[in-house]
Amino acid sequence: MSREIKKLAVVGTGNLGARIALQAAYYGYQVSAWDPNPASFDHSMGMSEQRVKMTERTPCLTWAQLGEAAQKVARCATLEQALEGADMVIEAIPENLELKREMYARLDQLAPAGAILATNSSSIPVSLIADATGRPELCVNIHFYTLDIGRNLVDVMGSSQASPELIEQCADWVRSIGCVPLTVRKQIHGFCFNRIWRAIKKESLHMWAGDYVDFKDIDRGWMIWSGMDEGPFALMDSVGLDVVYDIEMSYFIESGDPKDRPPEALREKVARGELGTKTGQGFYTYPDPEYKKADFLKK
Repeated sequence: MSREIKKLAVVGTGNLGARIALQAAYYGYQVSAWDPNPASFDHSMGMSEQRVKMTERTPCLTWAQLGEAAQKVARCATLEQALEGADMVIEAIPENLELKREMYARLDQLAPAGAILATNSSSIPVSLIADATGRPELCVNIHFYTLDIGRNLVDVMGSSQASPELIEQCADWVRSIGCVPLTVRKQIHGFCFNRIWRAIKKESLHMWAGDYVDFKDIDRGWMIWSGMDEGPFALMDSVGLDVVYDIEMSYFIESGDPKDRPPEALREKVARGELGTKTGQGFYTYPDPEYKKADFLKK
């Protein structure tokens, strides 16, 4: 039986981890956070400020509201401190199965009995992680999107042993922090909307890496067709190209199909440190990317 969710612990305060902590804190939950890099939270706040100011969409929280929420997040020096009294733990570390399994084993030892262990993994089903714990029935996927540019979608999927009641409890919690749960009924790699987005991302990367088309024209086409203020490559920059690469590798490892292997050109960009908005260089150059200029859609 899981506990009533009053306190959230976030493990990993990169861009998404920090943003999840802020969202929950703003909506009144007690929130603690831990990252092995003490500077991570402040760095993520800076990146969030940049995205909130750049977007033409309505962010889930304004910059002033984010600042208010930041004062409520307890940033802990140790993992043990962060997990103390937690009713739910959301792990938001890099997209690497072995890393996540190692972390889940630690979380299982340190988190209170009955606490839900959730992963913010972008693609990995939690059932591949849950057996590293003694509580697989309390392990779930709760995958957030880019909250600071208004994408308040959250994939919710349980382990093979999670009850429908637990999934509904998690979906209710997602609603309680101003987000929309997308509930996955049967386990599938990539969950709900992220699997749809992955099909677009995979084909876009294939066309770019094969030099079939200029990536900017893919973005132009997408922006004109959909009415969105950014295309697939701008969105990948926002996510982080290292994260994109790791996600694509998770699909490749799961399927073994060479067609699922991310292109070498993407690996080379990551190796050069061209990770997107967080490093100032990805497919575009920041903070003044070309796709934001008035004439981009006219070229």
